[in-house]
Amino acid sequence: MAEKRDYYEVLGVDKNADDSAIKRAYRKLAKQYHPDSNPGDESAAEKFREASEAYAVLSDPEKRKAYDTYGHAAFDANSAAGASSGFGGFDFSGMDMGDIFSEFFGGGFGSSYGSSRRRSNMPEKGANIRVGLRISFDEAIKGVKKTIKIRYKDTCKTCNGSGAKPGTERQTCPRCNGAGQVRMTQQSIFGTIQQVTTCPECH
Repeated sequence: MAEKRDYYEVLGVDKNADDSAIKRAYRKLAKQYHPDSNPGDESAAEKFREASEAYAVLSDPEKRKAYDTYGHAAFDANSAAGASSGFGGFDFSGMDMGDIFSEFFGGGFGSSYGSSRRRSNMPEKGANIRVGLRISFDEAIKGVKKTIKIRYKDTCKTCNGSGAKPGTERQTCPRCNGAGQVRMTQQSIFGTIQQVTTCPECH
């Protein structure tokens, strides 16, 4: 397995670079190596993943601090540095590079890489639920199981999630064909850019 390159080297920035310099560097590399701009080029896809991984760490103050202190070992669950940094279980393989890229381009280039295609057919990821709960010192030491009540969104019992009013039939949106999203194509200096947006007809 090849040794990982230094994240600052990957982005081509100095170790004292500020957030704006890191964003500019990633923006440049992401445009250059995005798979949609280099179809079938595994080398470009790997460089895109490498740049996105570097940006995911260096754009996050806590992860960047851990990386500056321990290097790549900060994210290794089997190393003492990973345990000390608190990021030893951070798994880059499950990271969605499309989400990182969409921070800059709003989902453009997402047709074959990233999350825009998956989102058109899958429910959107919900927010984490945090619940404040009082436990005793003894329970904290020995462990305890408690039952809590939470509010959550569920499928409507009246329309079964279709949005149709009682007595009416469900109709498929003619613009997005029921996907809830539409794909827009436009020409730019970087070539053809495809952007996925929420359908304005049915949302």
